[in-house]
Amino acid sequence: MKNVQYALVWRRLATVLAVAVLTLSLIAAVTGILLAFYYEPTAGGAYESLRVITTEVSNGWLIQNLHSIAGNGIIALSLVQIVVMFLGERLRPAWLTAWISGILLTLTAIALGWTAMILGWNQLGYWRFKIELETIQAIPLIGPSLREILTGGGAVNTITVEHLYTLHSYLLSIGAVLLAVIHLVSLLLQEKETRQASIRGANLDAELS
Repeated sequence: MKNVQYALVWRRLATVLAVAVLTLSLIAAVTGILLAFYYEPTAGGAYESLRVITTEVSNGWLIQNLHSIAGNGIIALSLVQIVVMFLGERLRPAWLTAWISGILLTLTAIALGWTAMILGWNQLGYWRFKIELETIQAIPLIGPSLREILTGGGAVNTITVEHLYTLHSYLLSIGAVLLAVIHLVSLLLQEKETRQASIRGANLDAELS
């Protein structure tokens, strides 16, 4: 009985974390849309546009900080969610959708953080991106082609910023929200099925006794 209650606590916590991840995903998406009104995805304009957002736009600093905190929060909570699901005995075929969506969501959140690296066009982000491009290029077979796709020709310039901005703002952001929704819905559905199975088992025991 104690083990059942222990697993139930972890399953409830997994559901709460899924709600939190979805909330953060929506916050990141909404604040990202607001930032897009002022952000200029160019090598020369990215840094200046972010400076204008934080210093001149009304509540711009707050929106940018919320966007950053939400993005980092998604990564942290997604990683915690994987551990919680494992402790809650959800490593079963019945929870396949929840597991796949949770893992893909974690990878998508990490990719969002990675693509945002160059969008500020500051010294730290620029040189970190250059170093990681060398790592990408070292990948057998697909490395050089992947570098070409990301940079738009090899050099890190405006085209690179535009490519990563497109990945960050459209593909990955939409994917993160959809995966967060799928993850939460799958947990709720499986929890409902588990509850119904428990009720049927209790009724059967009562009939047999």
